[in-house]
Amino acid sequence: MATESKKMGVVGLTILVAVNMMGSGIIMLPASLAQIGTISILSWIVTALGAMCIAFTFAKCGAFCKRAGGMSAYSEEAHGKSSFFIASYTYYVCLVISCVAIAVSATGYMAPFFPWIKTSPMHTFFTVVGILVVTMVANFKGASFTGKISGITVWGIIIPVAGLSVIGWFWFKPELFAEAWNPHGMSLGGSVSSGISLTLWAFLGIESAGANSDAVENPEKNVPLACLFGTAFAAIVYIASTSVIQGIVPNAQLATSDAPFGLVFSMMFTPIVGQVVTALAVIACIGSLLGWQFTNAQVSKAAADTGLFPKIFGKVSRDDAPIAGMLIMLVLELLLACMTISPNLLNQFNMLLNLAVFINMVPYVLSMTGLQVMLRKNHVTQHQYVIASFLGTCAVVYSIYGVYACGDEAVYGGSIITLFGYIFYGFVAGRDTEYRITHPNETSTQN
Repeated sequence: MATESKKMGVVGLTILVAVNMMGSGIIMLPASLAQIGTISILSWIVTALGAMCIAFTFAKCGAFCKRAGGMSAYSEEAHGKSSFFIASYTYYVCLVISCVAIAVSATGYMAPFFPWIKTSPMHTFFTVVGILVVTMVANFKGASFTGKISGITVWGIIIPVAGLSVIGWFWFKPELFAEAWNPHGMSLGGSVSSGISLTLWAFLGIESAGANSDAVENPEKNVPLACLFGTAFAAIVYIASTSVIQGIVPNAQLATSDAPFGLVFSMMFTPIVGQVVTALAVIACIGSLLGWQFTNAQVSKAAADTGLFPKIFGKVSRDDAPIAGMLIMLVLELLLACMTISPNLLNQFNMLLNLAVFINMVPYVLSMTGLQVMLRKNHVTQHQYVIASFLGTCAVVYSIYGVYACGDEAVYGGSIITLFGYIFYGFVAGRDTEYRITHPNETSTQN
């Protein structure tokens, strides 16, 4: 019983799920959504429902599949070893893109303190590079150091955003919100689709919700509940905070802001308060970036440990940090930062966001379609099977809709990136085939 009491309950896990999702995902979205108008609230509602289906599906997958690898392991259940590789590869690429997008967010929020950042695209670029390098080097100290920093800094944005969701209504002007409903005269379907990729970005990280089932009391019941409650809480905060901003800040001003939450607190209180919130957002971004960079290093290490990524990704230091893999990831991030230099930080952020959302939907679809196999393997009741299958199918369909909503450019670029993964896997499969031929009486070390 003593051991059991140390495990996490449904409340603790709910908070963990919400914090993991919220992080830095929200801080640039009000400005991006302002380009669509306040009609984007419909996108939030659709995304919240889809995200809850995804959360439930991943919670079930995490409860039934105890193998290492997360989404990659789930996808292998239905689609085989090549799917494990493609899921790992696309998730790795998604996190590389996401890390650059987070660095761009931090740069936008730093601009009020360092105006020279926005004097030219090159100044912006060097700031993004500096943030990526500093956070990656900080990760060299290992998981404990990264976890402590990320666990503290993430509250720098969650507290102001959650607070705004409650107190911001005292400054809310319904007529301002109504004026910005559909500034570009888009159709209802077009408006919803335009906002889907933006709102879905805020829920990325939901796949980690079921990763802590071993540390939870009664995981088969509490993990799905915590995933749903945590996702619902995040959705409420997202919808409330972005809506209240759109009723305080004029839409045209909000649509061009590089630090929307700092701007709204300046208008509600004083410029000094706005600067404090902006500074907290910078700290939260850096902490979130630390966590995601380390997570991606662990993804590549897990793939290397199973022989699917080059061995160099699996080498660790005395602090148990895969430094070689981190340096490779840093090079990729810097190359991507070079390719996305733009005079407009918001445009740069939106382009990265759409590409990241599309690529991340690949492992989402692959892994969630593995639930059917896991349900059969675990001999669930017919009632459980029907509910899980229905919600899992809804999650997959919504994810495919998310792909459509990312736009032609993101789908085009993301498809090419994904197809390159099959080239890489061809070499892995060829190596395994050669091993089996030359060692017919042994089990391949790559399996």
